[in-house]
Amino acid sequence: MRFIPFFIFITTFGVTLLGQQEEHPALSLAAPTGHLATPRLNLLADFPRLATTTTDPELIGWNWLEPADTLNKKRFRTTVGVGTAIYGTAAYALYITWYKDYEFSRFRTFNDAREWNQMDKMGHLLTTFSETRWLYDGARWTGLDKKRALWLAGGLGMFLQGTLEVMDGYSEKWGFSWSDIGFNTIGMAAFVSQEAIWDEQRIIFKLSGNRTDPPDLQVASSNGEGVASLVARSRELYGQSIPERLLKDYNTMTVWGSVNVRAFAPESRWPRWLNVAVGYGAGNLYGGFGNSWTDEAGLNYQLTTADFPRYRQLYLSFDIDLKRIPVRRRWLKSALSILNFLKFPAPALEWNTLGKVRFHPFYF
Repeated sequence: MRFIPFFIFITTFGVTLLGQQEEHPALSLAAPTGHLATPRLNLLADFPRLATTTTDPELIGWNWLEPADTLNKKRFRTTVGVGTAIYGTAAYALYITWYKDYEFSRFRTFNDAREWNQMDKMGHLLTTFSETRWLYDGARWTGLDKKRALWLAGGLGMFLQGTLEVMDGYSEKWGFSWSDIGFNTIGMAAFVSQEAIWDEQRIIFKLSGNRTDPPDLQVASSNGEGVASLVARSRELYGQSIPERLLKDYNTMTVWGSVNVRAFAPESRWPRWLNVAVGYGAGNLYGGFGNSWTDEAGLNYQLTTADFPRYRQLYLSFDIDLKRIPVRRRWLKSALSILNFLKFPAPALEWNTLGKVRFHPFYF
């Protein structure tokens, strides 16, 4: 869960830059040569196509959001300055939040590959993918060419997440995790490879979460001398505010791979903004490797497997690729791009390792 502070700060970095790439030529809204330039209204396929003009005062006022054609040194220096300041602030906040109260030790590794039913690994994948995407958009906004922007975004994405692993490596409580590095690499490579091969993101990793609370159950300690609340345990692990629960609660979080069907079948009539998404989640997680914990008084608590079996979930749902919605306003296009890490609420079909199949009319 220690990737969360960087996720928040890099989101802020993306909002600061509001960098946005030009649409891929295959997705251009202009009428093909030789066709009549008659507006075509097709709500299912394309949304309303609205003509844009350079005389629109609002569009002119937001022209600074357009990526530069060549390297703009002023933009580049601004981006480096803002990024450095945010990185320093994030690293310090991370130290205060996670590491300050624990002793530092010699560098060591820690095998956490089986913790949290791999939900934390999916979080690392999603975070590195999103960071690399925002960094790439920011680099292109400064006028860097595609090749350099990809190298820079991929390298910085790994560097940001690598900072967490180095801190973990010197912390007495945690340790350097090779599995975290592996999933960071998958997230970075997923963005870079798609941009290099297809010049677009056909498969996007996204996040969703809800505020489902655990049962209001009192758990007796192993020696019978104490009682703990399961709700309190959940809040201790995952927090209680909406942002905390969205980004930290492994019991309510789902990480999605959202696939754009139209990109793989350009001749089809499938709406270009409508994706098919496959999600991964987990349930009954109240500890890393198992549902046991020790409180500040040294009392041990254990949830039985019969009452709280840890399980995995697979989902199938629809999603909306916000970057493929044609909009006029540059600021709105940039905002939709930044928010595209969130899965759009939609009906979903769930299968879990408890052997159950459920249909959710509305799932986020």
